[in-house]
Amino acid sequence: MEISTIGIDLSKTTFHLIGLSPRDEIVLRKKLSRKQLLIFTASRTPLLIGMEACAGAHYLARALRDQGHDARLMPAQYVKPYVKTNKNDYLDAEAIAEAVQRPTMRFVPIKTDEQLDLQALHRVRDRWVARRTAVMNQIRGFLLERGIAIRKGPSYLVSQLQVIFSDGDSLFSGRLLHLIRELKHEWDELERKIEEASAELARIAKQDDGCYRLMEVPGFGPIVSTALVAAIGNGISFRKGRDLAAWLGLVPRQHSTGGKTRLLGISKLGNEYLRRMMLHGARSVVMQMERKPSALGEWLTSLSARRHRNITVVALANKMARIAWAILSKGTHYSAPAFVAA
Repeated sequence: MEISTIGIDLSKTTFHLIGLSPRDEIVLRKKLSRKQLLIFTASRTPLLIGMEACAGAHYLARALRDQGHDARLMPAQYVKPYVKTNKNDYLDAEAIAEAVQRPTMRFVPIKTDEQLDLQALHRVRDRWVARRTAVMNQIRGFLLERGIAIRKGPSYLVSQLQVIFSDGDSLFSGRLLHLIRELKHEWDELERKIEEASAELARIAKQDDGCYRLMEVPGFGPIVSTALVAAIGNGISFRKGRDLAAWLGLVPRQHSTGGKTRLLGISKLGNEYLRRMMLHGARSVVMQMERKPSALGEWLTSLSARRHRNITVVALANKMARIAWAILSKGTHYSAPAFVAA
């Protein structure tokens, strides 16, 4: 029984395996636990092993590569077309085994422990930011029920709360005033955690060579640079900068048929958090364009005069992604356009 390719359908505790022969015939069908899986693969000659990119997949892929196997991760949406008829764990594993052999399949780069740690820090910080926004909105809702409408921006809300806490406004009962104080304490605690996480990201960005070089590009700060490095590493999994921009969803979504090209809004594919951070960085450059001319210079000024601001922001984020790929993959530094240096 010669096996050349294995597809593994991952779960929390049990794994379903389908093994294919060099002639693509199913010669293995197994259900193993997590411990049994690594024992089973350790006794095998090097195999091509495919898995869907999901929770725990990066750890398992590194363990299989340490055993000498060619472990590859694939996005789940690229595996789905290979599932035949009904769906079960073995059919999923069979689809994975077929998909991993396709020469045009796009694979997910296997992340290191450092990348996963950095990605975890970003995700926790993002959750704290979302909670902080929810707390502020809840306080605004309570105040609006008492006829107090407050302008956008946390500074206006803080000023109003200081007045309420100092004066003991008669519009509020003791119970509601106590709840608002508790919400303000929660807000302060979340603010502290977010500041600590941001400081940790800034420290990592200064120590990491790739992040340090990325921060030379306009629009790249510690948060954007560390998020990008955590997601793509050195960027060699992409053939060119345009591929990275397309993966981030910063290119038009295409719906063409009959030889007629039709381009829509941005595709919004890939990593939603990373795309949002890239757009925030680009928006900051556009907002400061008059006060602080960007190294992108005339191109950005000309585009902003012809296009809506949102289109300018997306175009700049696309350019930032392509510049970032060149810097990470080639190990170079950012060089400003010659007319800016002059």
